[in-house]
Amino acid sequence: MQQYVILRHDHPELHWDLMLEEGDVLKTWRLPQPPEIDPASNETSLDLTAEALPDHRLVYLEYEGPVSGDRGEVSRWDRGTFTLLERSEDQLVALLTGEELAGRITLKKQDSENRWSLNYTAFF
Repeated sequence: MQQYVILRHDHPELHWDLMLEEGDVLKTWRLPQPPEIDPASNETSLDLTAEALPDHRLVYLEYEGPVSGDRGEVSRWDRGTFTLLERSEDQLVALLTGEELAGRITLKKQDSENRWSLNYTAFF
């Protein structure tokens, strides 16, 4: 199974980095907030904007602490495994099983090169 991690990153402003293992790199998207849903609410899905970032090194699956180049600090918000259901140049669908999340994510590329939409549907 492939691994994923979501890191809380405080630079340049607070955001969360979703990182999915693909070969020897982590495909990475910046999220404005973690894709969490309150189990007590009636909601089962959440839509967020996402920004594609350059690939990251696999070390970030385990790493927490200062980022080189004086780029803030990262701390792990979630980690786990995922099953890839669909992958194309402009869409990715996967099932996540982690410490915080259990559900399906769908990432779809939008008009601009780095702009994506993310839908997370929880399996409560």
